[in-house]
Amino acid sequence: MSTHHLCQKCAAEKGLQSGEDPSSSHLLDLIDKIASGLPDASHVEAIRCRFCDLTFGEFRKTTRLGCPQCYETFGDQLPRLLRRIHGSDSHVGKIYLPPDPSASEMEKRLEGLHRKLDRAVQVEDFERAAELRDEIGSLALVKEAT
Repeated sequence: MSTHHLCQKCAAEKGLQSGEDPSSSHLLDLIDKIASGLPDASHVEAIRCRFCDLTFGEFRKTTRLGCPQCYETFGDQLPRLLRRIHGSDSHVGKIYLPPDPSASEMEKRLEGLHRKLDRAVQVEDFERAAELRDEIGSLALVKEAT
């Protein structure tokens, strides 16, 4: 027994027939049934809020709903759109990250050095004040670089 891979035309020429033709009416009927359940894109774009007169197509362009009733009017389309845009159909808002801890530590260190500098100047310890000034300058340069 051997296996031959033939196109439909060659198989028909040799008088061979395989099961059902993939372009048969059964398959086409099934595809038609599935497609009939899907909303027509132009129909969805034309859905209009009866309160503010905004269409779904206009909403998609501006990303702004016109009134609270728009949530009801476009309710079926919003979850799908949100999932596509945000990856989820529930809005979580903005997420704020805490400030960089190294930056706040640097600020505290600079404040401490400034206080020490003020004290050194008050007691006229100018050598210490010069050292503190240089340290503050170095730390300020590091802060600017980050």
